[in-house]
Amino acid sequence: MAGAAEAQKRQSGRPLPQSARGPPPPPRPRFEPVDREKTCPLLLRVFTKIGSHHSSEDFAVRGKEPKDEVQIYTWKDATLRELTDLVKEVAPAARRRDARLSFAFVYPDKKGRFVMREVGMTFSYGNARRVDDIKTLAELNFQIGDYLDVAIM
Repeated sequence: MAGAAEAQKRQSGRPLPQSARGPPPPPRPRFEPVDREKTCPLLLRVFTKIGSHHSSEDFAVRGKEPKDEVQIYTWKDATLRELTDLVKEVAPAARRRDARLSFAFVYPDKKGRFVMREVGMTFSYGNARRVDDIKTLAELNFQIGDYLDVAIM
């Protein structure tokens, strides 16, 4: 055991640099695009609200979710920009030039209570592109059955 600890240190007693301790961590996984011609889309239940997100309690009772629901069929490689454009088709407030859309996943935790996790923000019009525009549902760890809550601000 002492030999292993000594092998981690140089003769001077300092620890080895990070690169000498082992390989760097693996890069963030890049998900393969889905063949949309051959892959069946998933149902994404989207709930929109002007001004803020819904509260987690709004989703607590199955069958009594918020009324402002839009059902979208899409794939896990859909980007937040694609979803922004789809929301703009059905929500007039999202078409405002200065509108921002904040996205959050709503899902049950291990105890069965619904939790909300904000995952990104986009602008209604793409003249001010954001890093979040190109994030996909898969990269954001979306699970089939999660809800998508969109705050239009």
